[in-house]
Amino acid sequence: MEFTKRLLFLDDIRYPIEAYHYTRQDIFLRKDWHIVRNYEQFVNRILEKGLPEMISFDHDLADEHYLEPNSQEFVEKTGYDCAKWLVEYCMDNDADLPKFYCHSMNPVGKQNIESLLKNFKNY
Repeated sequence: MEFTKRLLFLDDIRYPIEAYHYTRQDIFLRKDWHIVRNYEQFVNRILEKGLPEMISFDHDLADEHYLEPNSQEFVEKTGYDCAKWLVEYCMDNDADLPKFYCHSMNPVGKQNIESLLKNFKNY
């Protein structure tokens, strides 16, 4: 049987060891993380492999910020979009939400992801 990595790390540039340096969370020292860099990879990984044991979210998933000039709309999907998709996936499949952590350095984005997932978990 193929060993499937059960930890999913969503971040466009960082690696789990880098998240360890500023979070001091020992989970980031584990070697069995599967890294996805964007919304599409995040969705495809879960559709192909099923829900992981744990997901760590980054919010900002592109080199530049997402706002179109003169707009409040995000162009690229963020970690928050991934979290919203995850909630829908869990509801549609009657599945429990995996453990989660948000290692994002964007304080507003981090709070939005954590609030969404905590509210769903308590639902």
